[in-house]
Amino acid sequence: HGLADDMLTTVTLAARCPKLVAPAMNTHMLENPITQDNLKTLEHYGFTVIPSGSGLLACGDTGSGRLPDEGVLVDYVARELEHEKDMQGMKVVVSAGGTREPMDPVRYLTNHSTGKMGYAVARACMLRGADVTLLTSSDLPPVPFVKMVPFATAAELFEAVKANAMDADALVMAAAVADYRPAQVASDKMKKSDQDLSIPLERTDDILGWVAEHRHPGLFVCGFSMETRDMVANSRAKLERKKLDMIVANNLKVAGAGFGTKTNVVTLITREGERELP
Repeated sequence: HGLADDMLTTVTLAARCPKLVAPAMNTHMLENPITQDNLKTLEHYGFTVIPSGSGLLACGDTGSGRLPDEGVLVDYVARELEHEKDMQGMKVVVSAGGTREPMDPVRYLTNHSTGKMGYAVARACMLRGADVTLLTSSDLPPVPFVKMVPFATAAELFEAVKANAMDADALVMAAAVADYRPAQVASDKMKKSDQDLSIPLERTDDILGWVAEHRHPGLFVCGFSMETRDMVANSRAKLERKKLDMIVANNLKVAGAGFGTKTNVVTLITREGERELP
């Protein structure tokens, strides 16, 4: 309302920087229509209002109105300060984690992907101002300010890509997608016997191949390639075959790279050249 009659409101009224507000008060005070109208006024003038937490309040009541947890406050501050917003207005879709292809109600085929790479990419794009959708099969903590879309199988990921990525500016396919799945899924648990077991497999959908045929001209598509030999040659062949704009290649046998690590060692490959990142 422009009332500046103490040090806090005087500084706030004069400041031109981003302003974040974390309302903390009695539940009935917070829910009072006057308070809600005032919060809407702040948002109208560009303030970011951080949603209050819920629980036991200082007054003894229980409900909404708690100061948000420190981690939530840090996430909001980090979004403002950690990076310039050079991706503002862009829509980015990122996939993360491994697929799980069921064999029966108990077992499935999968891989060692944790989703860490995709989550890191999603967070980086969010901090740079992008509108991010993360397609995930991982159980990692959610990335703040990012739309989370779960999947389990390659078929579910395919549907999620079709539903979320075709109007995006960039698609980053960091998920480790199964190339094959069991041709038949048993309705009951497969019992152990004295004989060897053979499980027929069939190809899963070629998601990047479909994207190549249906993408709009402005969609930037980045794939990933994990190899154990001939990394650059195999990855460049995949870049051409899938009609990608960029592929991120790494070698599972290199120290510090691979699944489940806190670091990675990659080579960025485009049609124009290669860039190694240590």
